[in-house]
Amino acid sequence: MRARDTLLARDLEIQRLGSGPPVLLIHGSVVGANRTWRQQLALAEHWTLILPNRPGFGASPALPRGDFEAEAPLMAELIGDGAHVVGHSYGAVIALYAAALRPDVVRSLTISEPGCLRVAAGDARVDTQIAHGEMLYELAGTLEPLEFLRSFRGGVGSTHPTPGQLTGELLAGARLLMRERPPWEADPPLEELGRADFPKLVVSGGHSPVFEAVCDVVARRMDAQRAVIGGRGHTIPATGAAYNERLHAFLSVSEQGH
Repeated sequence: MRARDTLLARDLEIQRLGSGPPVLLIHGSVVGANRTWRQQLALAEHWTLILPNRPGFGASPALPRGDFEAEAPLMAELIGDGAHVVGHSYGAVIALYAAALRPDVVRSLTISEPGCLRVAAGDARVDTQIAHGEMLYELAGTLEPLEFLRSFRGGVGSTHPTPGQLTGELLAGARLLMRERPPWEADPPLEELGRADFPKLVVSGGHSPVFEAVCDVVARRMDAQRAVIGGRGHTIPATGAAYNERLHAFLSVSEQGH
């Protein structure tokens, strides 16, 4: 797939499902919207789900390098005249930036385990995780995609299965990951988001002291509700009903303000 220097939101592959108030779901690294949000399709009974594939995923044209700041304007445009914004992992970092670009049309913001680790710098466990991540990316040019993906998934606590040989979507996703801008470089405008009047929810998976610390800091600085949904490590949307029930309840209450 040929990379483009610039993209517009309309260039992305986007699936829309369901009826009701719009919910924009932004996936993270390695796998696209269909894999990330497959357990959330049941929510289409109550909500209009907007499921874009980030640049380079599915049929969406690639950027020279995945970058949360470069992708945020695309997702902000997809909010349209108003939508709830939901992001997971790298997609949660993008969601933070996108919501800050258009706070007047965001109905609510839900993020799970954003990779913006540096917001909790100074915590020894977080600093160690960042150092390990930086080392992994320094070695990217010497590693095969399978080695890189296994190391990355082990570090974040993903419960997605990694086969012994990468093909298709997983191979493409691993290659995108290897050149993606590391999410710990992010410094999202959390206080600015905290001043916005839409409701916010930060979710962690209860599996990692690092992500618990990061989510605690993000929630505090953003004046957000905080939840823990365990059972699938970092892969929180894969909990299915548990995640869906919490998200549906939060969206429903948030929608009453519109």
